[in-house]
Amino acid sequence: MVREVLRYPHPLLKQVCSPADREEAARVSQDLLDTMRSFPGCVGLAAPQIGEPVRIAVVDVSEHPRAETSNGLLLLVNPRVEHSEGSAVAREGCLSIPDLTANVRRATTIHVRAGDVLAECHGFEARCVLHELDHLDGLLFLDRVQSIASDVFLRKVYKQ
Repeated sequence: MVREVLRYPHPLLKQVCSPADREEAARVSQDLLDTMRSFPGCVGLAAPQIGEPVRIAVVDVSEHPRAETSNGLLLLVNPRVEHSEGSAVAREGCLSIPDLTANVRRATTIHVRAGDVLAECHGFEARCVLHELDHLDGLLFLDRVQSIASDVFLRKVYKQ
């Protein structure tokens, strides 16, 4: 089911999420996928963005032009980053802060584990996974900006 995406300053977006149990994973995962797919160009969504304070996120960069590599659809239940390396600054946006984009520094390669699944992500996919995992810790992309004055921009094009 497509759910409403919460917008900042909703307090749930700044809350650290609880681990998801099997029942929550089954209930929330499909809604996350349906909601993500309802926004053209959307490559990721985290459970708190749809009002669920549990550690679940989905990422799929396979159709995005900025993705040089892709693991396809990643359903991340109770994920954790086991390794990260590299560093790059690139522009990010978020459905929960639709009027702004910003330059954010992130690792360029990560290994993320969710249960028995270990995914190695590079470039744009690594950036997207890290962005969604930040949501699970109550962090928004604006929290990672170096300078509000020079690194935050009004969005010029909406893809909705």
